[in-house]
Amino acid sequence: MRLLRFLIAIACLAAGAIVGALNRAPVVIDLGFSRLPTNLGVSLLVALLLGVLIGGLAISASVVLPMRRRLARAERQGAATAPTSGS
Repeated sequence: MRLLRFLIAIACLAAGAIVGALNRAPVVIDLGFSRLPTNLGVSLLVALLLGVLIGGLAISASVVLPMRRRLARAERQGAATAPTSGS
């Protein structure tokens, strides 16, 4: 399993390097208060990374956190109703 993760990570790094190398056209990103001169490949990779991070945070906030709260509540109720073994 560890080897598979390593191979997938290497494949993603290689794909990112290829995208960055093939898209070398200069672009200027205007943020309103600042202008960032960069190349297209870097811009694409940063946009993809930000999308993955924001999507992961949205999933975490909307699915994972409520499920953790529900699990903690169920564990507390289970502990409260569990019989004590006092001999």
